[in-house]
Amino acid sequence: MSTSIQRAARVAFLLMALVSARSGVAQQVGSQPTYRELFRPQFHFSPATNWTNDPNGLVYHDGEYHLFYQHNPFGTSWGHMSWGHAVSRDLVHWEHLDVAIPETGAVMAFSGSAVSDVRNTSGFGTSSNPPLVAIYTGHHTDRPLQDQRIAYSLDNGRTWTQYEGNPVLDLGMADFRDPKVVWYEPGEKWVMVVALPTEYRVRFYESKNLREWELLSEFGPAGSTGGIWECPDLFPIEVDGEEKWVLVVNVNPGAPSGGSGAQYFVGTFDGERFVPEEPLGAGEALWIDYGKDFYAVQSWANIPEEDGRRIWLAWMSNWEYSGATPTVTWRNAMTVPRTVTLRRFPEGLRLVQEPVAELQRLRGRRIAVAGREVAPGMAVPGVSEIKGARLEIIAEFEVGEADEVGLRVRKGDWEETVVGYDAKRHRLFVDRGRSGRTDFSGAFPGRHSGPLAPEDGRVRLHLLVDDSSVEVFGNGGRLVLTETIFPSPESDGVEVYATGGRARLVSLEAWMLDSIWAAPARGEAPGS
Repeated sequence: MSTSIQRAARVAFLLMALVSARSGVAQQVGSQPTYRELFRPQFHFSPATNWTNDPNGLVYHDGEYHLFYQHNPFGTSWGHMSWGHAVSRDLVHWEHLDVAIPETGAVMAFSGSAVSDVRNTSGFGTSSNPPLVAIYTGHHTDRPLQDQRIAYSLDNGRTWTQYEGNPVLDLGMADFRDPKVVWYEPGEKWVMVVALPTEYRVRFYESKNLREWELLSEFGPAGSTGGIWECPDLFPIEVDGEEKWVLVVNVNPGAPSGGSGAQYFVGTFDGERFVPEEPLGAGEALWIDYGKDFYAVQSWANIPEEDGRRIWLAWMSNWEYSGATPTVTWRNAMTVPRTVTLRRFPEGLRLVQEPVAELQRLRGRRIAVAGREVAPGMAVPGVSEIKGARLEIIAEFEVGEADEVGLRVRKGDWEETVVGYDAKRHRLFVDRGRSGRTDFSGAFPGRHSGPLAPEDGRVRLHLLVDDSSVEVFGNGGRLVLTETIFPSPESDGVEVYATGGRARLVSLEAWMLDSIWAAPARGEAPGS
């Protein structure tokens, strides 16, 4: 394409973006959005309007998955932090609810967690109607102070009452935040892990009633200390019939692709102290996601035993540019919910992630291609039929003689997002340098990668492509890359490619995905 044509196309795209943005504003009806704005994700959760960042208070209660999130009810920039709220019965379709915990006076509602107090240890409910209890950080705007507070609900999270004895934990510190509370069954007690961000530490506290807390121990500094520590998580997980504990600490900046990211430690927890199994040297870390847009990950509490999964999601953005992304009426979104397991590899115990199986109900038309040679500059027959802004693709490659092999998605005449495997360096990457709008931040474009060894000479890629994101799960979720993108709507093509030599496409399946916002009526069971 000539330079003049490229420029003309670029101008047309920008004009279209402006018109669409203005149209998106005009089409809002009350609090119900059209969910057809330019760049609006169609199978990832995003707020109806305004700003969002960290997921908060993920808990399953009375048949519903609750998703609370950091939210500015008054604008598309960070501020007036409150807890937004949505619920789902299937982890796919979401119903927006009213703000759960608003900013009050000079105290913002920062990040935290929620529990289903099934034993009514707090005394806020009854045995027949146990409460939901939210534990969150009160961030004072009139002085440098953060403390821990609680609120409770007796109507499945629809209305909330602040505990009159707040704060329940106050050390008089300016940076002391993001409590994650879990039930520790052997001790029949609640355990809180909370961050001391600038000290690269987390503290553990215990309580019998969620109102009175006593210090147990500290952990850190350890792993990555390239940025402040925030948004911890703590949970047990079984591997080979043995219980281990995972401690998650989000770090900003200092992630492998720059800016915000999430690290984890695997070890033991005896109800008082966390001890990592694998000692890490200075600066070493186990990263949950090697992409640019995965932060403040939190797992759901109280998943039923008959389900047995550990499920989490994260904020799909990066503090380097989250306030500048080219959206109007809303800003930022969440990753898809993912199942998390722990597997033993030669290098040690590692987390493995996959999209929750419930997302498969969004699959529409299927296209399959198998047994194709992939050579430099050669179009692979059948792949050109795959088109769309919302796709699920599962592809397996024999690397062969290729230096690089992979897929180009959201491809147009002048845009593409490259998901490739560097066979020489054994690294899986996403290159979004020409993915669409990249001009809003110098930290946005680039190639971001993580280590992934082939298995028997093969690499398996599982892609979820939405209107403004790509999530890549390599070799069954052993390595994950999460990236936001902002392409033009007409960039909807897919290519398979190889460079430096021949490879083989063993198999490829692709599905066009439906929107979750073709939603059932309010009050109707999503997914029913």
